[in-house]
Amino acid sequence: MRELIDQYLSLGWCNENIIVPLGIEQDQKSDRKTIIIAIANFAYLATIGEFVKNRFQHSGLKCQFIELPSEEIEAIIANASKENVLAIEDEESSLQYTRDEILRALSNCIDEVDMPEEAKLEFDDSDEANLEESILDLSVEILGSEVQKAAAQILISACRSNVSDIHIEPRQDQYKVRVRRDGVMQSYISMPRSAGIKLTTCLKNMAHMDIAERCSSQDGRILRHFEGQQLELRCSTVPTKLGEKMVLRILESNTGMLSLDTLITDEEIARDFRSLIQEANGIIVVSGPTGSGKSTTLASVLREKDNGELNIVTAEDPIEYYLGGNICQTPVLRAKGQTFANLLRTFLRQDPDVILIGETRDPETAEASIDAAETGHLVFTVLHANSASSALMRLVDMGVPTYKITASLRCILAQRLMRRVCPGCSSVRTVTEEESRYTGLQTSLQIRVANALSEHEKEQSMREGRLCAACSGIGYRGRIGTYELLKITPSIRQAIKNGEPTQVIEDIAVEEGMLTLKAYAVKLVANQLTTISELIKICGE
Repeated sequence: MRELIDQYLSLGWCNENIIVPLGIEQDQKSDRKTIIIAIANFAYLATIGEFVKNRFQHSGLKCQFIELPSEEIEAIIANASKENVLAIEDEESSLQYTRDEILRALSNCIDEVDMPEEAKLEFDDSDEANLEESILDLSVEILGSEVQKAAAQILISACRSNVSDIHIEPRQDQYKVRVRRDGVMQSYISMPRSAGIKLTTCLKNMAHMDIAERCSSQDGRILRHFEGQQLELRCSTVPTKLGEKMVLRILESNTGMLSLDTLITDEEIARDFRSLIQEANGIIVVSGPTGSGKSTTLASVLREKDNGELNIVTAEDPIEYYLGGNICQTPVLRAKGQTFANLLRTFLRQDPDVILIGETRDPETAEASIDAAETGHLVFTVLHANSASSALMRLVDMGVPTYKITASLRCILAQRLMRRVCPGCSSVRTVTEEESRYTGLQTSLQIRVANALSEHEKEQSMREGRLCAACSGIGYRGRIGTYELLKITPSIRQAIKNGEPTQVIEDIAVEEGMLTLKAYAVKLVANQLTTISELIKICGE
């Protein structure tokens, strides 16, 4: 049954339309074969009947519809989904489509009639509001042309394997797809140039970009429904010497993990930070490089602050989490003059209690945020800096007066993300003397070491049935944060007034009990959650 679903329709489409093929019967009097299809309501045939018949007619199958209760059909589909005949990993981390199937679809699209891409793919210039109203399901692309099928398979595979970014890159004689998983770039598939150009054009069309324009960079986004959730991808293209490069970032919309207790594993830091975010006014800064989880932390904070008694507003670029509740989220639209600074001024006229400024990148936004904190509002913002003390210096370098910083700043939370070591295939050993000198850990302590396999070793392990189902031979699965909380104490305020350098301010904070990014990461290594190599990656030798 699962084979029939995958060959002619798709699991998602069957689930959405409450219809499922049950099997094929041979006509005893003729060579004609009939496929039996269960449907919840014959009235649905008025809209999907012709489509379904056409899907099976090409294979010489005659359709016979029978009516079954929707509960029975949903149960049949649920059982079919467990068969997972297309999976190459275990059920929890499986990819629904293998690389071979994606390449097969891409190779088939090369043979499609070459007509101008503008004529082959439809797109419109509808505004964002209309785009929101007509969000398609990825199963629609699966039932489309070969290139649409390949594009949808790549997106589905990425979503199911914890990928954050998809890179489609032109090469001299081919196109290459690479993905970023757990913060690390990995090769995915390669394809002929003609297939790569068609794939890029199809994805641009899905993102409502101008597919006729290939000589200038563009931005867009793809909105789709996927397994009952809304999937959003931020898309960007740039013309290179060898063709258009396209990058798709998958914006996280699952709010189930938005909890400070889940993110910050150190109970003391979580308790101190939670007490600081309960302040009635002031500014709280979260710092770190791109991709360090700052947006996730702030989303967790706002979810915790949303008790129904506060007016919470945000300015974000882009909106990564849809928080719901009583939180009003506003996107930054620079083309329409909606910058961070302008939105902040607008917010102040709307009686806010809590304001989130998605990023402070210029002196105007920095000073406006500080001013908002001084007038009785609690402001959260993001700075790109490597540590808490360097984020403090960034505010000073932006020209914010030190008297305003000492009066309004409550704390700075710096953070990084480290890969979690896979518990399924990692090995355990004791700390070496060199590692002990670097980390301060005892040489008798047991720590975990990731067993990362090369591509050749992965293929061999897969053939022999020894490939780790949890991480697919990468050695790591998922990520965990390391944090550094700099509280603005009287001694820190005095150091800021005296113009002390970054290192002096950090030394004072450590004397007062601050756990640095490295010290926090060392605790994670000691708890066998990550490895020494990940520690070195974020903290240096």
